[in-house]
Amino acid sequence: MLKKDIYEEPTGPVPVVVSTDVLVIGGGPSGIAAAVAAARNGASVTLVERYAHLGGLAAGGMVLVLDDMNNGTEISVRGICAEMIKRMTEYGLCVTPPAEEWSSDQAVFEKWARWGLYDFHSHSKPQPICYASAFDPDAFKRVATEMVNEAGVNLRLHSWFSKSIVENNVVRGVVCETKAGRQALLGKIVIDATGDLDVAASAGADFAHGKFIVTTVFRLGGVDVERAEKFEYGNPEEFAALDREAKRIMGGSWERWWLKTPLPGIVWCNCPHMSGYDGLSVEDLTSADAKGRQKIAELVAFIRDKMPGFEEAFVVDVAPQLGVRQTRVLEGEYVVTKEDVIGRRHYADTVARGRDYYYPYRALLPKKIDQLLVAGRHYSATPSAQRISREIPPCMAMGEAAGTAAAVAILASASIRDVDVVEVQRRLRSQGADPGDLPAANATFQSDAAE
Repeated sequence: MLKKDIYEEPTGPVPVVVSTDVLVIGGGPSGIAAAVAAARNGASVTLVERYAHLGGLAAGGMVLVLDDMNNGTEISVRGICAEMIKRMTEYGLCVTPPAEEWSSDQAVFEKWARWGLYDFHSHSKPQPICYASAFDPDAFKRVATEMVNEAGVNLRLHSWFSKSIVENNVVRGVVCETKAGRQALLGKIVIDATGDLDVAASAGADFAHGKFIVTTVFRLGGVDVERAEKFEYGNPEEFAALDREAKRIMGGSWERWWLKTPLPGIVWCNCPHMSGYDGLSVEDLTSADAKGRQKIAELVAFIRDKMPGFEEAFVVDVAPQLGVRQTRVLEGEYVVTKEDVIGRRHYADTVARGRDYYYPYRALLPKKIDQLLVAGRHYSATPSAQRISREIPPCMAMGEAAGTAAAVAILASASIRDVDVVEVQRRLRSQGADPGDLPAANATFQSDAAE
């Protein structure tokens, strides 16, 4: 029934098309890791994704550098993330500096800087080259699909989450919109890997609503990268003036607005950055996409005319997903703060690590809502903490932890809230991940008990 400002939708039966042990909603980096981990640990798993491919912002959003996964010379994110890097490398579509070149040497820096494979957080000059990887977006899609299929995961693409199915504060499954109509999918445990906390918010979980910059990422072809780099280092003053103008046109970017990719002549442009947009607003998302494309066109006209190496540049593609960094963030059993991240606080129940920070299992658990886990950039943290702890590799580590925890709970016939965290940590370490149960020397310790 249509009223003045409301359409009252008629309700009707929705067919149940899946019943599974673990139901993962969102096929981005954290969802891929969660689904593969749960399946490898013996659970039946269904993975649901709205687009025609896996990879989320790593692939559809073309965030083509994996970083925040080492603390100096210590690799802190391993497991499924490292496995994906290895597989993409074997296809010739991923580049990682060798360990012997993880240093602050100027020549080494110049070799790797335009790949973006250096420590962005370091204040030293030159910034040290570190364990990080540049990859091709379709390689990420390919490897993710292979790993999901090999693990026996039931993959359902083209399924757009609509609402959570909740009974007595227990999540039983979800309803998705599809070309075949509305479909219900049931799971004994549900993992929200949507990035925007869609499932948990629909289920009634508490959350904060934040904003951060958004980016219309794109790639350019026809670039003579050797000539462009030679100009940058051989004519630093002239280069700096042109670079400033390019950044002015874009309105916002990281220090290096273009980076090399594994494909010859193809560069990745993680820009333009735009602020003031709400990643949950249809109007804002539409406006940001249009504004970003306009800025890209202006930038390309300028660099073709002025920037050596870019005379024949052309737009290969614009990422089909807008680069949204923050929307809803969970307010769970433990809320990680900025002070926790900066202070490198360690927890007895840590199940994943980032660069030099830790994620407690409680930060994956909503309050009041049962049989639901959250993994990804929308984990339980303050908005200021999330901004500095939401890179793709640690989100994959969170996903692997969530999937492993779900399988442990299923095998023990336990609730996800009562899962044996020590067993989760043990399994993660045995399968090549680093749950952070062995703290680094620079960690500090939480004063209250994990329980």
